[in-house]
Amino acid sequence: MTLAKAYVIIAKEHNNLHLAWELSSNIRSCQLLLSKAAMREEPISLEEAEPIIKSLSSLIFKAQDAHYDIATTITTMKSHIQALEERANAATIQSTVFGQLAAESIPKNLQCIDIKLTADWLQNKSIQELADERRNSPRLVDNNLYHFCIFSDNLLAVSVVVNSTVSNAEHPKQLVFHIVTNGVKYGAMQAWFLSNDFKGAAIEVQNIEDFTWLNASYSPVVKQLLDADSRQYFFETSQKDLTPLLSLDLHGNVNGAVETCLEAFHRYYKYLNFSNPLISTKFDPQACGWAFGMNVFDLISWRKENVTARYHYWQEQNVDKSLWKLGSLPPGLLAFYGLTEPLDRRWHVLGLGYDLNIDNRLIETAAVIHFNGNMKPWLKLSIGRYRPLWEQYVNQTHRYLQDCVTS
Repeated sequence: MTLAKAYVIIAKEHNNLHLAWELSSNIRSCQLLLSKAAMREEPISLEEAEPIIKSLSSLIFKAQDAHYDIATTITTMKSHIQALEERANAATIQSTVFGQLAAESIPKNLQCIDIKLTADWLQNKSIQELADERRNSPRLVDNNLYHFCIFSDNLLAVSVVVNSTVSNAEHPKQLVFHIVTNGVKYGAMQAWFLSNDFKGAAIEVQNIEDFTWLNASYSPVVKQLLDADSRQYFFETSQKDLTPLLSLDLHGNVNGAVETCLEAFHRYYKYLNFSNPLISTKFDPQACGWAFGMNVFDLISWRKENVTARYHYWQEQNVDKSLWKLGSLPPGLLAFYGLTEPLDRRWHVLGLGYDLNIDNRLIETAAVIHFNGNMKPWLKLSIGRYRPLWEQYVNQTHRYLQDCVTS
């Protein structure tokens, strides 16, 4: 049947449309017979197969008589296989782009919530006055408390992070959240966190555009850390009390993170261009990558090692994209090289946004679960098996959530 398919293509190229039609008809008969056998779960009998085989054999001999020899067939098949491979590669790239667009887009119901909350912020002076009052809270700079930093423009995602963290903390009133967002989402974030109680935790929302000291040419994610003598974190949904992170010994390192080199594609050589001597002379290609999303930083060690300058140096060296192509992880891998303390894998389990086969036991024992990947839990293309882990921390009773879901 495979040979017959090749002859169909060759016959069409030689404008022998009748032969191409006969071959196609016999191929369909073969496929129908195979389908029926599969449905009834019984082998094909000789009586069923013999007439089709004879007819197809006759047509193949007819094609050979038309000088469709093996060499011509092989050449034709190669060219068509190459064309199919190119189409498959193009489809793969297109699928990746579309998947990325879907992951980065904000669903209509979330946009609805943002709009309603932004309107509240702009129209309700009492909310703005409350924000001014809480902005001067001494808890925001109390280094005896546990400080968490979240950088995001996704209101629902940030809310789930905060809610899951306080819900699993033994002493939620000792937690302080510093939320950094953009100017578009600032009002909605303020209105949401000022109108909801998160078990007494202190919450500060800041507009990244108000950071006049921040150089916008650098990382879109971390850029620089706030100047405070405390450790701060970047993470996703939590399932355990995260305050023990503060007692971890980083052994003088700056960054504590879970390594991701169980798979080969998370080694340094997969992220960086080791043909460039600037990379190959300073870094080990087999060095282990680590996960963004849940990191603990010792800011005293950070300043001692001048990590900010290291980070900016590598960004400047990569102006022409010769060291790495895209992403915020590669410059982080360079800046924190030799300064990262590996954490127990149970602190941070990744892949819930793309891996359908994560062991349930691993998820159950994880302190933080990370929905990295395109199948985010707030999207329709999310993995249904993991969605309840997210939804349990969404405030479904909020009137805006109810209004926007049904609208």
